Amino acid sequence: MAGKSLTQTQLIQKLAEDEQLTKKQVKALLDNLAALAYKEAKNGFTFPGLGKLVLVQRKARTGRNPATGETIKIPAKKVVKFKVSKTAKDAILGTGTPKAAAPAKKTTKKK
Repeated sequence: MAGKSLTQTQLIQKLAEDEQLTKKQVKALLDNLAALAYKEAKNGFTFPGLGKLVLVQRKARTGRNPATGETIKIPAKKVVKFKVSKTAKDAILGTGTPKAAAPAKKTTKKK
């Protein structure tokens, strides 16, 4: 079983230490990022290196009540989905090298 996930307080503390900012500054940044994501999700909001929030319209469909076996109609609705980027997926699953960790290539042109 996996370990416990980071709490908001732990996340803020870790980012504050790593970026040499105050906890108040980091919390404000995360709050602003979340508010911006909520506002822009209907157009698609990309979290660089993580993925994208998208609003999807689901079609109406028929389903079945598992308790009674009765057929029911499920109405159309909008749902929010998060599509994980390939970079994040590769970094988490350990398949391939994440782009952020790959060293930058320096190219020089000879004339």
